[in-house]
Amino acid sequence: MRGFLASSIGVTCAAALALPLTPPASAATTSAARPSAPRVASPAAQGAAWSEAHVPGSTQSLPLAPLGPDRAPGAEQGVPRRDVQRFSLVGVVWDDPATELHGQVQVRTRAAASGAWSAWQELETHNADHAADPDTPESTSGRVRGATAPLWVGESDGVEVRVRAHSAPDSARTAPDAHGTARHTDFALPTGMRLELVDPGASAPPATAPAPGGGPRTTALPDRSTEAVTASAANAHLAPLGAAEIPAERQRAKPYVGPRPSITTRRGWGADEKLREKKFVYTKKVKAAFVHHSATGNNYSCSQAPSVIRSIYRYHVKSMGWRDIGYNFLVDKCGKIYEGRAGGVSKAVLGAHTYGFNSNSMGIAVLGTYSSKKPSSAAVKAIARLTAWKLGLYGMNPRGKTYLKSAGGNLYPKGRNVRLNVISGHRDGFATSCPGKKLYGKLGTARSTAAKYQGR
Repeated sequence: MRGFLASSIGVTCAAALALPLTPPASAATTSAARPSAPRVASPAAQGAAWSEAHVPGSTQSLPLAPLGPDRAPGAEQGVPRRDVQRFSLVGVVWDDPATELHGQVQVRTRAAASGAWSAWQELETHNADHAADPDTPESTSGRVRGATAPLWVGESDGVEVRVRAHSAPDSARTAPDAHGTARHTDFALPTGMRLELVDPGASAPPATAPAPGGGPRTTALPDRSTEAVTASAANAHLAPLGAAEIPAERQRAKPYVGPRPSITTRRGWGADEKLREKKFVYTKKVKAAFVHHSATGNNYSCSQAPSVIRSIYRYHVKSMGWRDIGYNFLVDKCGKIYEGRAGGVSKAVLGAHTYGFNSNSMGIAVLGTYSSKKPSSAAVKAIARLTAWKLGLYGMNPRGKTYLKSAGGNLYPKGRNVRLNVISGHRDGFATSCPGKKLYGKLGTARSTAAKYQGR
């Protein structure tokens, strides 16, 4: 089903009338040492403070080259150990998104603070299941690339990567050689592989006190671009323009609609709104929620979560070629909820999270990898609170079933109506390990808790 484009002109004109009367921020420049955010004495000074604290993110893109003594293209490519500019998230991309990487991708990084090298860490190579639906403008833009899942490694200034092709199965053996022995062949590695090193920058807004009467935290909105204004204005019915968070509701506003949880806005986690495409794309309703893990690893603190999200956002847009971050919401290990793809947290924003089932659904990614590690109870509770509210707005029972039409994938052919849990795991719509065995095992708890929040 095609998404619906929303023009930003009307909302921009209306929102511009409410812009804070602060001077525009001066242009920021990237530097090796990031300035710390100064204390803000008054709202009038916030624009200047944001200017000083803001350092934009960046991406270093390094081509992979053949490894081994003969240096010939083949079963192993990589980047030898080298110094680089500082980064915190790493991934590998290649030219054709339809090409699978049948192999192993490993990275080592050097911590900027200590100079110590990490052990080899593996990147998740099967990442095509997190994508826009086939034959949509986003997937056919010509900008999309194949990619591994990104890995959060913390602030680093050195890197080494190796990519080794898997051996093809017995059916793909070559003809016998001169000695009469059949030899295994290796899968061909994708063409155009590049190592992407993402620096999230320091884009979080300066800390502010809650508004009088317990209202939402707000910050000055020095970026007066159309993208920044419209991203904030999409939530104007829930929080003031420039709000860093949307406040929680204390009780249900309507029957079977859970109280809205507190949600950190894109402004709150420091999204650079000029990275994404300008317009928002909507689907008709939200009939299901697909739960994911980001597969970025668990080596992050909750205070680093905004940086992790900025890195994923930049990787999705600049490295993978998507129109915006793929997930509609993200949840950290402390249970904090973050707005994902722009367009309004209460609206049916079309995401790029569950290949074949993005229409009439939303995607929630828990930051981390949960194949063998259990998710925190706070994260599971956050999933329940978020789905109780958002699914409730569209009349859905978290313990119920629903039907979604497949747009194509490796489990269900295009056009098939598929019966799914209203709260499903990614693997329910696509043959994938996401959201990890341990997180998937907690979805029953999330469903029952969400139903209780709705008063069912």
